Amino acid sequence: MFEQRIENFIGGVLTGDVQKNALEFVAYLRASEMLFERGKGYWEDKLYWLIKYKNEYVCFILINGSEEKIEHDDWIIWSDDSGSNWFEDFPIDEHIKEIVWENIDFCANCGSCGNPGGTRKMIFGKEFNNVCITTMKFKNPDIEALECMKKMVEIRKNDILKTHEGI
Repeated sequence: MFEQRIENFIGGVLTGDVQKNALEFVAYLRASEMLFERGKGYWEDKLYWLIKYKNEYVCFILINGSEEKIEHDDWIIWSDDSGSNWFEDFPIDEHIKEIVWENIDFCANCGSCGNPGGTRKMIFGKEFNNVCITTMKFKNPDIEALECMKKMVEIRKNDILKTHEGI
């Protein structure tokens, strides 16, 4: 039976630099001890993965397909805030902040979060209105955006570790 590893789908669907960047990010996630869970329910027939650390969400990856009419050779990474304020005022350099701010995921009123219109969020010291629960969305990230996303994963992982230490 065909193994449902995300790398298999990336290799079969994405090409060129898009494929290379996606594989690099997945390798980074695996090296960071992340678990990959294939989407179920609405997401079951899509190439969608929930990325977890210690059974808590870190980010989500979609390859080549969504209601957004994603095109061939596209992939998207969404962050997860899980109700935490890990991104509120964490000290990071200004360049990374700018990349994050350019990739804020504004509410599209899809209703999946039960809060149409999004929420007001403080993201690395800057306030935004109408932000989706996923907070950040990177479509076909280039090398700079990929490095930014890796930093977001690192920050979220540390947030999860701190939460688990407090238990």
